[in-house]
Amino acid sequence: MSNAEAAPVEVRCGTTAGGEAPAGTARVDVLTPRDVPLGGPRAMTVRRTLPQRTRTLIGAWCFADHYGPDDVGDTGGMDVAPHPHTGLQTVSWLFSGEIEHRDSLGSHAFVRPGELNLMTGGHGIAHSEVSTPRTTVLHGVQLWVALPEAHRRTARDFRHHVPEPVTADGAEIRVFLGSLAGAVSPVPTFTPLLGAEIVLRPRASVTLAVDPGFEHGLLVDEGTVRLNEVPLKPAELGYVQPGPGTLTLINESDTAARTVLLGGTPFEEEIVIWWNFIGRSHEDIAKAREDWQNSSDRFGAVEGYPGDRLPAPVLPHATIRPRGNPPRDRRDQLSDTTK
Repeated sequence: MSNAEAAPVEVRCGTTAGGEAPAGTARVDVLTPRDVPLGGPRAMTVRRTLPQRTRTLIGAWCFADHYGPDDVGDTGGMDVAPHPHTGLQTVSWLFSGEIEHRDSLGSHAFVRPGELNLMTGGHGIAHSEVSTPRTTVLHGVQLWVALPEAHRRTARDFRHHVPEPVTADGAEIRVFLGSLAGAVSPVPTFTPLLGAEIVLRPRASVTLAVDPGFEHGLLVDEGTVRLNEVPLKPAELGYVQPGPGTLTLINESDTAARTVLLGGTPFEEEIVIWWNFIGRSHEDIAKAREDWQNSSDRFGAVEGYPGDRLPAPVLPHATIRPRGNPPRDRRDQLSDTTK
């Protein structure tokens, strides 16, 4: 999916009425999304929780769009013309609908519910995404993973994986990256990562063993879920810093609750995110934009899309500065201003 905006959004801290984290649990920062329309008079609106001023990354996860359920009869669905990427991997995960993917590697694949499509655009790749005529309701997440410096110019790649569901204490889990609850994804990553869909039965509770070296983010799609005793509403994302060896999820709804759990070791590098490019400097971004506008072989061509490719936006007049996550004390100050 093409990036249209990366504006700051609100964060609040999960605390008790007395202002302290619940006893015996890890602190949870609750990130609220910003609505972002993706182009056109009948634009499909997404809810964006990463990046924002208080948190740029969770592990190497640097971008999270959550969309739907979207009646394509009203919105026209998804039709994203060929566009470029550098320095990242795109992770597509659907709850309903179907999206046709084409890229300059020659891949022609479909994104369907419960199936992972992961595309690597290191040095450069281009792709298109179009919801199919079979789609009536479009609903899912689009995620980006930042590539570390040692691999950010890696060659194009595309992987498709269908994870088998596993059950644990009233939860059905599909692990699309990394490992959780005894399930392991075979899809390789360039930094340690976790990505999993977790569906909780009504009023169910599950405690999951997690890597204490990971930071984690739980995105709620449907239902009201407590993460380590802190309530999360639909479209909110709860962040837990490294340290805990378990996470407890409780579904407070009388219907099933669906969540996506993201995790990874802290990504210590600063990055520049602009449009669909990730680099380390303004010059990286300017060069990528120039190459795309000049139809460089760097990005290749997408075959089979019935239309023109997307032009790059104009670069801002100011220099684009690298950014990482603010130091913990600075994040606390930002959180205090938005509770």
